[in-house]
Amino acid sequence: MEDKPWREMGLTDEEYERICSLLGREPNHLELGMFAVMWSEHCSYKNSRPVLRLFPTKAPWVLQGPGENAGVVDIGDGQAVVFKIESHNHPSAIEPFQGAATGVGGIVRDIFAMGARPIALLDSLRFGPLSEPRNRYLFSGVVGGIAWYGNCLGLPTVGGEVYFDPSYSGNPLVNAMCIGLIEHQKLRRGLAAGVGNAVMLVGARTGRDGIHGATFASEELGEASESRRPAVQVGDPFREKLLVEACLALIEEDLLVGMQDLGAAGLTSAGSEMASRAGTGMELDVARVPRREEGMTPYEVMLSESQERMLVVPRRGCEERVREILERWDLEATVIGRVTADGSFRILEADKVVAEVPVRALTSDCPVYKRERRRPDYLEALQQYDLSALPEPGDYNRVLLDLLGSPNIASKEWVYRQYDFMVRTDTVVGPGSDAAVLRIKGAKKGLALTTDGNGRYCYLDPEMGGAIAVAEAARNLSCCGARPLAITNCLNFGNPEKPEVAWQFYHVVLGMSRACEALETPVTGGNVSFYNETGGKAIYPTPVVGMVGLLSDVSRRCTQGFRQEGDVIVLLGETLDEIGGSEYLAVVHGLVAGRPPRLDLDKEKRVQQVVRAAIQQGLVEAAHDCAEGGLAVALAEMALSGNLGARVDLSGDLPPSRFLFSESQSRVLLAARPEKAGEVLALAKAAGVAATGIGFCGGDRVVISHRGTGLIDLALEEMAAKWRGSLPNCLG
Repeated sequence: MEDKPWREMGLTDEEYERICSLLGREPNHLELGMFAVMWSEHCSYKNSRPVLRLFPTKAPWVLQGPGENAGVVDIGDGQAVVFKIESHNHPSAIEPFQGAATGVGGIVRDIFAMGARPIALLDSLRFGPLSEPRNRYLFSGVVGGIAWYGNCLGLPTVGGEVYFDPSYSGNPLVNAMCIGLIEHQKLRRGLAAGVGNAVMLVGARTGRDGIHGATFASEELGEASESRRPAVQVGDPFREKLLVEACLALIEEDLLVGMQDLGAAGLTSAGSEMASRAGTGMELDVARVPRREEGMTPYEVMLSESQERMLVVPRRGCEERVREILERWDLEATVIGRVTADGSFRILEADKVVAEVPVRALTSDCPVYKRERRRPDYLEALQQYDLSALPEPGDYNRVLLDLLGSPNIASKEWVYRQYDFMVRTDTVVGPGSDAAVLRIKGAKKGLALTTDGNGRYCYLDPEMGGAIAVAEAARNLSCCGARPLAITNCLNFGNPEKPEVAWQFYHVVLGMSRACEALETPVTGGNVSFYNETGGKAIYPTPVVGMVGLLSDVSRRCTQGFRQEGDVIVLLGETLDEIGGSEYLAVVHGLVAGRPPRLDLDKEKRVQQVVRAAIQQGLVEAAHDCAEGGLAVALAEMALSGNLGARVDLSGDLPPSRFLFSESQSRVLLAARPEKAGEVLALAKAAGVAATGIGFCGGDRVVISHRGTGLIDLALEEMAAKWRGSLPNCLG
């Protein structure tokens, strides 16, 4: 068989022919490697770009949408929030500690590349069942890597989510989010502007780690994946901390035209993207690149994904000052090239040209595929599954305890106690509530942050699941009193070349887009992660939404724990017969079937407006959305968080399991002082939102009845043992 090296690099024969056409010749080995990484799905988005155009991206408060290192939204007073989420799935599957750690390092660099100071981290994680030893190894390694890198950086990890399902057994998902603060005038972009300006490489030295990491992230995992361990980068959070401070000092002195993180595809990506955004060219000399290993070839230097490095274009005449500042932080800053006017990306090794490629050929002219889409065959049977025939449980106490002990619902304290979520002293609501809340020093306002997504819903109904992911994120922010501003997303899917996966992807994005439009939360950027398959079997389609919200007065924030004896418990929204895709169905009946709950976006918007108004007016003491596990689990979580019981009586004609465990959307539980409960009900009525007083806070038990007939009666102590002990028990 004829040797075709481009195939080993992840390129097709057709793509190779396209490269030859663009160049007017055959590429050399280095040029071929550069095209391979830049045309990989991870860098080019060649399978997702047409669909991503569905997302709304503009709003008066959006200062920077997709296309830059991170999104930026205005929060008033000349300040802005910079934020983004990205995946590090494949590296974490074969080297969980370093894969997760360098995922954190990469997303942090995206934030300060915009000139912002990073202030907080979140994550969204998916693993297979903890009954399997490898999944326990992956889970512990990933959490350890996130904790190590974030704690060493001095950044609080303030929130996130963790889910477990067999679909993630071979392919865990590790999505990391970072948030930064900036003053408008200090905002920088990744531009290589100013013909003749120097191009400097700053930070760590370049080694052989991470070579072809971008192409590795754009292929399915298999038996040979373990041999790709060298494609996983190695992180140094202490060096990154120095790099953060040095780069922010460069911004403070206004020394830079542009700055770019060296992440996936290393110098190849950073250089070509900076030149592409500015409409310029670039010339780099690999002989000038500081290295930590002997004998590195131009190919290795250009494709290395060594961590803690940035590419900067200083203002003319400022090169020496840039070097001085980097040296002050014990880091190197080396001029390795210059900005050119010819639109070429030219790579030298001393006086010899070793590669020369048009910038557009690597970026704008990459192939874009509109994949065939076909509705998966499995959907018909699963959506039509007759859930009404399922028997009612004999013991609702046991069901609630089992749900509280389910790893998907159980307390994640084992995870977030490994994170320093109070460092920087700005965390006023940490992990464990609906959303994290940060104060902004010197200001009355605050920020609310969350990550959300439900792969099971998207598996059963991609469009509805996508919309629910956005709605739940916004609902979580509203439950702490914040107005949702915008989202970043991480879209985790299988192989897009399979029509069923392409169909799932399109409909998830369509559902998300409609929810973003309705809730006025535009998309500012994010990441698509395809090829999350092992042995030809894909993960659930899993969109993860990272959302940022604004509290005008951080002192008015709300949390989920019950606070005072005698408070009235109010349910906003309606409970319907909707157990499709629920945690109840999976835990009690071992089923993933039915349709997920319906979502009325107009109703959702009105419910959230009522919640925010009630919190801002000081009418409620606690708020919590009804999500996984339904009303019974939400009540239990509020009671356990506040160490205060509740007594509730429900009405209606549904079977008890539906009242207790349905996951109907647009529902929020509120706790209000008796003298203010009437005002809460009046607010809801004026907005056309269903609202009912269902009980009172108090005691040390959670008691739930239906029209006076007891369903659940459990002591807080017994529930806490299941809820808090589940993850530690699973991990031994």
